[in-house]
Amino acid sequence: HKMAAAGAEAAAEEEKRLPEGDPESGGDSDDEGDSDSSGDGEDEEKENEAEIQRLEEQLSINAFDYNCHLDLIKLLRQEGELVKLRRARQKMSELFPLTEEIWLDWLKDEIKMASEISEREKVYELFERAVKDYICPEIWLEYAQYSIGGIGQEGGIERVRSIFERALTAVGLHVTKGTALWEAYREFENAILETAQPAPGSIPSPEQQQVLCSQLEKIHTLFRRQLGIPLLDMEASYAEYEEWSEEPIPETTIKNYKKALQQLERCKPYEEALLGAETPKLAEYQAYIDFEMKAGDPARIQLIYERALAENCLVPDLWARYNQYLDRQLKVKELVLSAHDRAVRNCPWTVGLWIRYLLAMERHRVEHSIISEMFEKALNAGFIQATDYVEIWQAYLDYLRRRVDFTQDSSKELEELRSAFARAVEYLKQEVEERFSESGDPSCTIMQNWARVEARLCNNMQKARELWDNIMTKGNAKYANMWLEYYNLERAHGDTQHCRKALHRAVQCTSDYPEHVCEVLLTLERIEGTLEDWDAAVQKTENRLARVNEQRAKAAEKEAALAKQEEERAEQRKQARAEKKASKKAKKTRTGDKRKADEDDEGEWGQEEGFQFHQSELPSKRHRGEGDGVLPEEDMEVETGLFGRSEKPDGPAAPKEKPSTSRRDVPKVFHDSSKDKVTVFVSNLSYTMAEPEAKLRELFGSCGEVVEIRAVFNNKGTFRGYCYVQFGEEEAARQALALDRTAVEGRPMFVSPCVDKNKNPDFKVFRYSTTLEKHKLFISGLPFSCTKEELEEVCKAHGNVKDIRLVTNRAGKPKGLAYVEYENEAQASQAVLKMDGLTVKDHVIKVMISNPPLRKLPERPDPSKASLPLAPRQIYGARGKGRTQLSMMPRALQRQSNPLAKAENGMVQNSPAASSDTPAEPKKMSNADFAKMLLKK
Repeated sequence: HKMAAAGAEAAAEEEKRLPEGDPESGGDSDDEGDSDSSGDGEDEEKENEAEIQRLEEQLSINAFDYNCHLDLIKLLRQEGELVKLRRARQKMSELFPLTEEIWLDWLKDEIKMASEISEREKVYELFERAVKDYICPEIWLEYAQYSIGGIGQEGGIERVRSIFERALTAVGLHVTKGTALWEAYREFENAILETAQPAPGSIPSPEQQQVLCSQLEKIHTLFRRQLGIPLLDMEASYAEYEEWSEEPIPETTIKNYKKALQQLERCKPYEEALLGAETPKLAEYQAYIDFEMKAGDPARIQLIYERALAENCLVPDLWARYNQYLDRQLKVKELVLSAHDRAVRNCPWTVGLWIRYLLAMERHRVEHSIISEMFEKALNAGFIQATDYVEIWQAYLDYLRRRVDFTQDSSKELEELRSAFARAVEYLKQEVEERFSESGDPSCTIMQNWARVEARLCNNMQKARELWDNIMTKGNAKYANMWLEYYNLERAHGDTQHCRKALHRAVQCTSDYPEHVCEVLLTLERIEGTLEDWDAAVQKTENRLARVNEQRAKAAEKEAALAKQEEERAEQRKQARAEKKASKKAKKTRTGDKRKADEDDEGEWGQEEGFQFHQSELPSKRHRGEGDGVLPEEDMEVETGLFGRSEKPDGPAAPKEKPSTSRRDVPKVFHDSSKDKVTVFVSNLSYTMAEPEAKLRELFGSCGEVVEIRAVFNNKGTFRGYCYVQFGEEEAARQALALDRTAVEGRPMFVSPCVDKNKNPDFKVFRYSTTLEKHKLFISGLPFSCTKEELEEVCKAHGNVKDIRLVTNRAGKPKGLAYVEYENEAQASQAVLKMDGLTVKDHVIKVMISNPPLRKLPERPDPSKASLPLAPRQIYGARGKGRTQLSMMPRALQRQSNPLAKAENGMVQNSPAASSDTPAEPKKMSNADFAKMLLKK
């Protein structure tokens, strides 16, 4: 036939497609430069060989490193290592479904080398594997076109038709790409029609006429089938059919065509949304899926799921929803199991997908050996959390339990179940605990289920008691619910004696809800016990509850003592601040009195000599020991908290030495808490910032109307580094929060909601998550000179980096830490495996999944020492503890505050009289009292 000849010619062209000397063909190169190449070329080749060896070693350690597979295949293809390239692709395909691009590269390489019939058969087998990974119209089209080259073989035409039919079933409903397959199929049938035409001028025989009619009907059928499906450019296909057909188009075809057009109009908004959306398009695909689910066509629902998964193959939730639909609706074994297999190969770290796969295999009665093999693969998948291993073991144990016929006293399945329970307990204790520092099963749920199986299904209470004894020794004896669980098991399958024994131990050991177990014990004895049993139970419970109440009373006393200590410390701090203010005030009064006395003594002399000094013109000489360590009042800022300052106490004002333009002349503005919703608190600004109001107004102007900016200054006019920014609307304040951590004059500016912490003491402002984030990495050990761009260059080789945050201190200096956010969990887990231990600028970095530890609460003081009076906490200045650690408080004040104390080695030790009872609160002194006391000295 002509088509057979054309197919043979096409096959010959496939062999010639790769030019001689191409590294992928394995042939020799004629390029003279290759024979003379040295230096850079040889160095590059050696570097590639070393990199190939490194990648192969890395894969031998972690076979699930997806990016490492890609890098190895790329290098081997570049070097022309065909044998190694084929083996590398084979290994990767066994672990992961390959993307459309990887499959097409592999197929094209194999097609170029396939000349013999046996080699073409291997290409066919490769195509069969390729079309199972994802629903890809391009791969199906390539498969069908490649099969046309083999129509010269026996059964070649039927094989091509079979492939086209399968392709139409798989992707023929694809709205945007299905038309290409339908047209390719029609072109093939038209070519067959051309070969069946009789020679010009000859009369066809009845057999030829029958073949012609049959072939024409096939083309008619293809047109009618296509026009009944909503595809893009349907109008062009309809016009082509009108032109091609010598007969009028049947009314049924026209009706189906109009119906498909209407359906296409309903689909167009979703297709247009997909075309205009950016990757990963999850929201657009989900809307499309919901639309098709309402329509209820299983084939179209399956196709849109497959399209979504082809672009989002690493999204576990999408696989889970698809598999759930297949399990509950279609229930076709081959289709369901194939989808589950692809799901776990794409997202092996997701335990839920493995559990669903095991259930699906059991549901469709897959052989036990295959299910067990799949479970072993799940154990080696590398889950991220310890609890994931508990879940997969529990699912497998449930499957093994359902296989056992418990009507028999002993069976192979029962022994396998018991062996699996024992292995699970050992696996969690050894493998999981060694890796995660926890077993993931603190409540011993697996051992509890094992005990239930032994008690209820095997009537082996002795084994169940042994298991529960083991459970209680693992720290569970203090929980009432654990004892009651064991009691209920004994109640149902044991005897009263063991129930009573269990409850007596529960009363003795339980610490969380002892009243509950006491009540259960008394109920048992009320129903089944003798008088002696009742008396023993009453005595046991009364003694236990008495101890419990005593312990609770002591705990309450400790809490009260702690609360009292907190109050005392607060009062001491308040008193210390008052004393400090009074000492400053008294010092100024004393200095003023001295100066006044000097003026009185010198007044006559000055008048006699004709000299007169104004008080403000007298030199202010500072004597040694006079007010050492006490800052002048104008350098101190008295604050009530986060929102504004309190007014200074009345007293003699210090003479003003600065011009009237000083900030001290500006009246103080207090924060109005009613404006909190339209105000943000800005801090960590530079103290040297010039004109902070203008700077911040320019910075926050993009958020909305800025009503007022209240910068906080001390009494010397120095900016304190924080301020309040009030907006006209709440929305502007919310937008301003997005400027948090913006660099301003080399420091990260902190922007937080304006919340009164006196009214909301638990309010915390932290914009980042403090829980486990599987798609985010925490990197430590970075050099301080590492920039965000340099780190991104390192990280983007392992996935799509969404965000990088370098951790800095309040001054904006790097701390050598960073958080890197990837698109999904798969990329993050691969990056951990590949980057952990990597050297960056001579620094070895550590990489792990972001899971910040819980913040520890500050330890409270020992309640047993609550009776001892606590020394007041020393108050340090703005720069912390002084280098000399000398007390700067006047000695008179020290003696007045604690006349019985004696300083030894810097520690204040109270006398017995003072420590025996609660120390009496010292009498409060006014500012005048302090001044008089100091002047007497």
